[in-house]
Amino acid sequence: MSAAEEKGVPTAGSWPVDPQQDSPWQVEHLFLLKSLFSEAHVNFAGHAGAMLQARRLGKELLVGIHSDEAILENKGPTVMTLKERVSAVDACRWSTLSVPYAPYVTSLPWISHYGCQYVVHGDDISSDSSGEDCYRYVKAAGRFLVVKRTPGISTTDLVGRMLLCTKGHFIKSLIGTLEGHEGFGTTEERRTAGRDMKQRIRDYATDETGLKPGAEVWNWSGSKSAMEDHTTEEAGSHSKMVDGKRPKSGQRIIYVDGGFDLFSSGHIEFLRQVLNVEEALCRKHGWYESDASKRRIAEAGEDYGPAFIVAGVHDDEVINHWKGVNYPIMNIFERGLCVLQCKYINSVIFSAPFTPTKTYLTHLPYGTPDAVYHGPTSFMPLTYDPYTAPRGMGIFHEVDKHDFQNVNAGEIVQRIMRSRALYEERQRAKGEKAVGEEAVRRREMLEQEAKVLEGKALAARS
Repeated sequence: MSAAEEKGVPTAGSWPVDPQQDSPWQVEHLFLLKSLFSEAHVNFAGHAGAMLQARRLGKELLVGIHSDEAILENKGPTVMTLKERVSAVDACRWSTLSVPYAPYVTSLPWISHYGCQYVVHGDDISSDSSGEDCYRYVKAAGRFLVVKRTPGISTTDLVGRMLLCTKGHFIKSLIGTLEGHEGFGTTEERRTAGRDMKQRIRDYATDETGLKPGAEVWNWSGSKSAMEDHTTEEAGSHSKMVDGKRPKSGQRIIYVDGGFDLFSSGHIEFLRQVLNVEEALCRKHGWYESDASKRRIAEAGEDYGPAFIVAGVHDDEVINHWKGVNYPIMNIFERGLCVLQCKYINSVIFSAPFTPTKTYLTHLPYGTPDAVYHGPTSFMPLTYDPYTAPRGMGIFHEVDKHDFQNVNAGEIVQRIMRSRALYEERQRAKGEKAVGEEAVRRREMLEQEAKVLEGKALAARS
């Protein structure tokens, strides 16, 4: 072991997460250290793809997460805090354990302590502040595995959308795009892109092993007015896109919806709290008693939780109709992947209507939900309450306020704007073109206009 590796190796009792004693090596235990997790999870659809590939190589996946200070020293400014990034990795269904404060230059003692035979990383190059390979020690020891970079957008692409206010990433019809009828390029190129997108949806809908069916995936079709506002009562139609695990006996059907743009810690904590509330409710009714658990295992062959959470994801044009500027920053395909990888979700409905009317709710694929949840704050400047129907049905609930309730797409964009100078310095170092001052001023003006509209909407509702 080199002196560099010895430096900073914790002693028993000071490791960031248990175990505190060294674990025996296991070939099927993998340690993933992906530098992209360090910058932000604004591109979590791509980051989750790396975790999926890594999980498929073994039975346990530990994910190392660098500290804010280590990232700033080696790569540049962070957008999300360590606490926010840990919450994102914890919520990924393919992650077994998050290990915060992992060293930026991967240390053999660290991965050995946690019983991991191999370190996994993408096929991109990752260097420290000195320009040296962050994985030089594990590579020299023959304990390094490579997964391919997840196709699609990069964090740089997303930040470019934020600063340049472009809308070229919007998808008018997800089904049309998946079938190759919409998109860019020739007919064959569109069809190939559509097939690749379908496969990614199937991949992200797998269970915690990454190999078996997991979340069910649906698409909802309805009129434009039913999608955008509350003026139309319409059942629409649901078409299944991916088979998955159906609700089991005794499970409560829970419906949530939203844009889930940039799938932030605010979304994640909301979903976690929904599950916590449902678990607490069912605990009072004996769900977790030994006899109840044995009965479920005898009937279903496995035990399972009390809630089956269905997430409706709104179309790009619907979100832009209400929020303006060039929101959503992620299109519906990218946002849907983010929701699918979250372990708190059991089913996803693409293109769900903005207002869950009584007619819509009573015609969900699983029947009328037992509860509809919403978070403590709203990102959209609305002129009406979209949850009037579930309130009237007596099934509406709001989760309590939480530490991440103000972390949404708008907050992330503002963080990027505030750290623009540091960000662009990093981009120049990478040889990428910086964003001009005029483009930044345009973004700031559009955001200000959106705030004015939001104020008028709130005044209209009060």
